[in-house]
Amino acid sequence: MTLLSELTAVLKKDERLVSHDELLKNRIVELALKLDKTLIRLLLANKKIKEHFFTEVEGVLVFDKEKFMKFVDNKEFLPDSYTVFKNRIGLTADQRYISKSKEVVLVWPYKDCILEGGQEKVDEKRNEIFHNEILAPDEIDRLLDPKALTNFKRIDIKGEHKITEIKPTDNLIMKGNNLLVLHSLKKRFAGKVKLIYIDPPYNTGNDEFKYNDNFNHSTWLTFMKNRLEVAKELLSDDGVIFIHIGNQELHYLKVLCDEVFGRDNFLNTVARVQKRGSDKGNYFSPSIDFILPYAKNKKNLPYFVDEINESIFNKTEKDGPRKGERYEDSKSLYQSSLDERTNQRYYIECPDGSLVIPPGKTFPKIKKDGEKVNPLKGDGCWRWSVDHGYRNKHLLVFRKTRNSPLLDENGNQAKWNVYTKRYLKDAREKGNSPRTIWTDFLNAEATRDLKQLNVEFQFSKPKELIKYILKITGTKSGDIILDFFAGSGTTVQAVFELNSEDKQERQVIICEQLGYITNTTLKRIQRVLENSENIVYCELKELNQEFVKKIEKAKDTKELLKLWEEMKEHAFLSYRVDPKLFGENINEFKKILPEEQKKLLIECLDANNLYVDYSEIEDEAYGISDEDKKLNREFYTNDYFES
Repeated sequence: MTLLSELTAVLKKDERLVSHDELLKNRIVELALKLDKTLIRLLLANKKIKEHFFTEVEGVLVFDKEKFMKFVDNKEFLPDSYTVFKNRIGLTADQRYISKSKEVVLVWPYKDCILEGGQEKVDEKRNEIFHNEILAPDEIDRLLDPKALTNFKRIDIKGEHKITEIKPTDNLIMKGNNLLVLHSLKKRFAGKVKLIYIDPPYNTGNDEFKYNDNFNHSTWLTFMKNRLEVAKELLSDDGVIFIHIGNQELHYLKVLCDEVFGRDNFLNTVARVQKRGSDKGNYFSPSIDFILPYAKNKKNLPYFVDEINESIFNKTEKDGPRKGERYEDSKSLYQSSLDERTNQRYYIECPDGSLVIPPGKTFPKIKKDGEKVNPLKGDGCWRWSVDHGYRNKHLLVFRKTRNSPLLDENGNQAKWNVYTKRYLKDAREKGNSPRTIWTDFLNAEATRDLKQLNVEFQFSKPKELIKYILKITGTKSGDIILDFFAGSGTTVQAVFELNSEDKQERQVIICEQLGYITNTTLKRIQRVLENSENIVYCELKELNQEFVKKIEKAKDTKELLKLWEEMKEHAFLSYRVDPKLFGENINEFKKILPEEQKKLLIECLDANNLYVDYSEIEDEAYGISDEDKKLNREFYTNDYFES
C-alpha cells in the first residue's frame, strides 16, 4: 500500500474525522495543530506513517506537524476537495495558508474585499449554505459598474401598467443585489438622498445570514462595510442614515460606522422597545433592539425636532389644572446664601404655604420673615436660577403626591412635587429633541398592520417607527428617502401615508433581492397606494445571476450536472476554473454533498458578470428590447434628470 492509502485507512478509524464515509480535511488539520493525543496514537501505530511523520531526537519521537500538514494539503489527498477544480487563493506564511496557522489570527480578513452577498429566503428554513462570493480588490473587474435595467412597469391603485418614460420624481422599487443596485443608483442620485433607513440582517446565528466559511463575523462586517460606503456617497451634505440593528452586532457596527462616516458624525444610540418583556430567557429577557443614526456631515444637519402632542398642551391651557394641581403663583421664592451655587438653591412656596427644596447641599432653615435658623442638608439644586424662577412663577405646576423627590422646610419628604408648564406656542417655536428610548413602536403593531393588508411577513418593522423618523428629521417635499433592505415595503407605506397626512411629496426608493418582492412587497405597496400615487418597478438584467438561481433550485446531482453543461456554453466562468480539469474529476464531484456541489458551481461563475452592464445594452446577445434601452438611457442620463 502507498503512504496515501495507508494514511487514509488509519484516519478513517477515528469517527471524529469521517462524515458519510469521507474524511474531513479541516477536522484533521484542526486536531493535528492541537497535537490531539488520539490522533497521534493512531499515527504512531502504523510503522510507515511513524517513519514518515515522526523524528527521533535523543530517544524521543517528535511529530513533524509541518510535514504532515503539507501532505494533507496536497491535492492528491482527499481529491474531492475544491482544490481539484480551481486554484487555491489565500495568504501564506512559509508556504502554508495562514488560516491553518496557530500563530496568525485574522480578526477581519476580508476587510478590503467585496462581499457580493447573495441571500436566501428567511422563512424557508432550508439547509443550503449562504451563497456569497468574496472578491479581492484585484479580482474586481466589472462588478460595480452600473447595470442594465429591465421589466419596467408602473404600479398604481388600478394595477400594473406599461411604462413609456421615467420621470425625475418617480418613486422606485428595484429588484436585484442591493450592493449592485446602490452602485447603479450613484450615477443618478449621488449626493441627493436626504434620509436612508435600513433594517439589515442582524447576524443572530439563527437568521438567513449563514456563510460558507468560518469567518461569520468578518463576512458580516465586510457585507455591511461595502454597502455603507456607497450609501455615504448617496447621502446629501445634510443627509442622515438610520441603521436598525440587534445587540449581536451593535457594538461592532458602531466601530465600523465610525470608520465609514466619521466618529464626529455619530448622533446617538437609540434603544427601541420591540416587544413587552417576558420571563423567558437565560440571563435576560430581550425586549429592545437599537438604531444607530449617522450624519453625512453633522455641521450641515439641522437639529431634530420631536413631535408636539398638542392634546396635552390644549388640556393644560384650555381645561385648567388636572386633579391635585394648582397653577396660581406661589407667594414668594426664598433664596439660600450659604452655597457656592446660591442662584440655584432656593425655597419654593407651595399652594398650602409650605416650603420645598430639591435634595440639595446645605440650605438654611428660614422663617417666612427671612430669619435664618438651623440648616438642612441635601445633594442637588433647581435647574432655574432664582431670578429666572421669579420671572416664571406663572409656569409652576404643583401636584400633591406621596412620592415627592423634594424636601420640606423641616428636611422631611415633601407632600408636593413641582413641575414647569410649557405652552404650545413656545413648544412649536423651540421644539423638543427626540429621546433615545423609544417605547411606542412594538413589533406587534407591524404584525397587525400586515394582517390588515392580508400580507404575511416575519420581520417587518412598524410603519409608525419609520414615519416618526421621517418627522423628526424634518423631511419634506423633494427629499429622497432610500431603503436598500426593503423587506415587505414598510418604508414605502410610511412615506406614502405621511405624504398624505402632511401634504408633502417625498420621493422613496427601495431595493430588495429576494423572491418575495413580487407576492409580498409589491402586493403590500399596491394596497396602500392612493389615487394620485404610483411607483416604478424594475429589475437588474440577470446574467450569471440567472444560473445562480437555477443552481439554488436544483434538486439533485443529475440536475446540477446538466446545469454545468449549460454553464460551459452560456455562462461567464471564473478565470480560476478549468472546465477540462472539472471534467476529469467529475466522479469526485458526484461524491461530495449536494450543498457543496451547489457551492462549487456558484463559485465557478464569474461574480463580475452576475448582471448585464448598462454599457452593454446594445449587445444583441442580451436580448434587451428597444423600449428598455430607451428607459435605461433616461434613467442614467444626468441631463434628463437635471432638466
